[in-house]
Amino acid sequence: MAEISGLVLPFFGLIFLGYLTARLARNPAGEAAGDAMGWLNTFIIYLALPALFFKLVSKTPIEQLTRFDFVFSSIAATYTVFALVFAAGYLIRRNSLAESTVQGLAGAYGNIGYMGPGLALLALGEPAAVPVALIFCFENVLHFMVAPAMMALAGDEKTSPGRLVVTIARKILLHPFILSTIAGVIAASISFQPPLPVQRLIDYLAQAAAPCALFAMGVTLALRPLKRIPAEIGYIVPAKLILHPVLMYLVLSFVGNFEPVWVQTAVLLASLPTATNVFVIGQQYGVWQERASATILITTVLSVATVTALLYLIGSGALPADLFP
Repeated sequence: MAEISGLVLPFFGLIFLGYLTARLARNPAGEAAGDAMGWLNTFIIYLALPALFFKLVSKTPIEQLTRFDFVFSSIAATYTVFALVFAAGYLIRRNSLAESTVQGLAGAYGNIGYMGPGLALLALGEPAAVPVALIFCFENVLHFMVAPAMMALAGDEKTSPGRLVVTIARKILLHPFILSTIAGVIAASISFQPPLPVQRLIDYLAQAAAPCALFAMGVTLALRPLKRIPAEIGYIVPAKLILHPVLMYLVLSFVGNFEPVWVQTAVLLASLPTATNVFVIGQQYGVWQERASATILITTVLSVATVTALLYLIGSGALPADLFP
């Protein structure tokens, strides 16, 4: 348990340091502080994390990058959770379709971008790189499609169907994480090795990805103080932190024929707290914004305990990689 704590606490400690810094280091030039945070996020999204994804994927045998049985199984588990949380909000709580959509994303959209790669590689090693990349790319493609499509159904998306399709396609095809993963797949397929200076630059950027992303996440949480705790938190939190990883484990075990580290990686990513992108989506459509922010903060704090417990189960062997051998 001490080894697991030594792994998890520094990881979440970076988030806490970002949070604490943003709360204590009051910059009198508030706009300048906001600009600085914007540039840090730009570095993370457009340089550091793409470099990490390219580095990991480009070194992977191409046959491992076409495991669509794994992709479909993991997406099925994630969107089953989305459907259940959406139904609870729409049918039981009588929320609007738009509000229920954001709630569904809060229960199913984990922080697989900022937290996923760093934690999975730290806990499970280099073999976790491919499942991380596959889950990240395909889940995000689906999230980018579901959010605007559902908002269009709700009547909150005012663009024409054609323009909506173009907007979704642009978000998918031009996202830096997805572009870098595609570049990595191409490099892997032709066994391309960058020149040494370029490889060193990629390495430097990749090494900065996890610490910078986690620090920025802590700052982001600090800049969105907890103002309103939604009643829906009573079922969204257990859905995200407990149901999602449990269902992921059951689905992948039932389908079977996956490497143990792939199952462990998928379950670990499913256990992560709600992604900050859920707040961004809520803000974009003017729906459930403050409550989305509260959900992100609460799931992040509670995930310190739940993720630690999961890693202990994995490390101790108490969680077999295949429940139905």
